[in-house]
Amino acid sequence: MLKHSRDRDLTRESVLGTRLAAETPAYDVQQACGTGLETTILVANKIALGQIDAGVACGADTTSDAPIGLNEDLREVLLDVNREKSTFGRVKQLTRVRPSHVVPSIPRNEEPRTGLSMGEHCAIMAAEWEVGRAEQDELAVRSHHNLAAAYERGFMDDLVSPFLGLERDQNLRPDSSPEKLAKLGPVFGGPEGTMTAANSTPLSDGASAVLLASEEWAKEHDLPVLAWFVEGQTAAIDHVHKREGLLMAPAYAMPRMLDRMGSGLGDFDFYEIHEAFAAQVLCTLKAWEDPAFCRERLGREQPLGAIDRERLNLNGGSLAAGHPFAATGGRIVASLAKALHERGSGRGAISICAAGGQGVVAALESTGGND
Repeated sequence: MLKHSRDRDLTRESVLGTRLAAETPAYDVQQACGTGLETTILVANKIALGQIDAGVACGADTTSDAPIGLNEDLREVLLDVNREKSTFGRVKQLTRVRPSHVVPSIPRNEEPRTGLSMGEHCAIMAAEWEVGRAEQDELAVRSHHNLAAAYERGFMDDLVSPFLGLERDQNLRPDSSPEKLAKLGPVFGGPEGTMTAANSTPLSDGASAVLLASEEWAKEHDLPVLAWFVEGQTAAIDHVHKREGLLMAPAYAMPRMLDRMGSGLGDFDFYEIHEAFAAQVLCTLKAWEDPAFCRERLGREQPLGAIDRERLNLNGGSLAAGHPFAATGGRIVASLAKALHERGSGRGAISICAAGGQGVVAALESTGGND
């Protein structure tokens, strides 16, 4: 998602750097935190429509090496220099350069329309939904413990590709505890805020890839099918004019998808909710349980309902694994597909919030076997 203008064809260039046939087309998609899942939906749709037999939905982000833009004033000078026809004209334009122009345009994690970061927006949500510090810390600790357990039992062995000697997510804290987290001060929401560095997900580096295919193509290439990609839905809310919670769009997307499936929120064996912030997860769950929200915002006579928290992010979530924007969706899809394959039955729901007031959800289903 974070890329330099020279990387405009990043996906295509990546293909040309692999053993895939050079005739393989590729395209980029960008939907902030929802990029990986939205890409998966788009590839699945192409397969369902018969346009392709197989495709790879992938995503990558390197926030530690984000591109830094030129100072806007310097950019304007350089563009004027480029427009000049003579050397004298170019030199004359360059005399406009001032010391202040050397200061670069540093990337900032803020919403263009509000000037607030995702964390600041989520702090507002946490206050509105009365989400407490203790329940946020509890969810964060559980995320770390679940991911650590997944590594220990070998669940992650064929899901993670070692890179430069790194075999595990560096953000993982297996010894995390409520007592340790309670010592941290708030980073969002002011002195009385409830969101800390521990119950907020760090922006990290990473990449993910998911292979999707028709059943016929998988059989032809002797590849096991871990799960069926059943449904997907995207939604957006108005966080600018209506002042809705920036990260609440999944609360709207999920019921639309469920209605199309003829299913209820409780009809799943696994729930994978992207932990952008512990508060965001808890706000979403409260919204689905709240009669007023479901009636006034979703137009439903009854609440969507509660989920079994014991089925939530069983193999860890973003609070433990980190959040390399475009890669998160692929990580979640892959781990859920494997969990369903191990179980040999059942269904799983995915929910991912995204910057810009957007949200993406999806449903996966077991193939009925774990061979």
